[in-house]
Amino acid sequence: MPWHPSLSVGVDFIDEQHKEWFRHAEKLFDAGKKGQAREYIGDLLAFLDNYTKKHFADEEEYMRSIDYPGLAEQKKAHASFIASLEKLRNDYEQSGGSLTVIISANQMVIDWLTNHISKMDRKIGEFANRR
Repeated sequence: MPWHPSLSVGVDFIDEQHKEWFRHAEKLFDAGKKGQAREYIGDLLAFLDNYTKKHFADEEEYMRSIDYPGLAEQKKAHASFIASLEKLRNDYEQSGGSLTVIISANQMVIDWLTNHISKMDRKIGEFANRR
């Protein structure tokens, strides 16, 4: 699942942070192909826990700086993702990396990266570029 230019938001630092997400998502998919997803999922969840919070804070600060009208909606989506991530992390710790958790992680990452970026984040770039 490589990053593709069609997913560009049009704000360099946001695009670079999104590319980092994609690099880690690809590692999970590669690990799955090799039958090593169980070993990698803990690393991915730790990365997501730290990097996602930083990315969301950076993105929200940028939206504030440009008076982006969709900030409240973005913050709500970010909070929802963080809550889902925490649940997934708890499920992982309780199950020891079950197949269900691995599949859930894959689905969550794919949905977020494709849907959120292409629908919500792209609007940030469109707004910024109109200013």
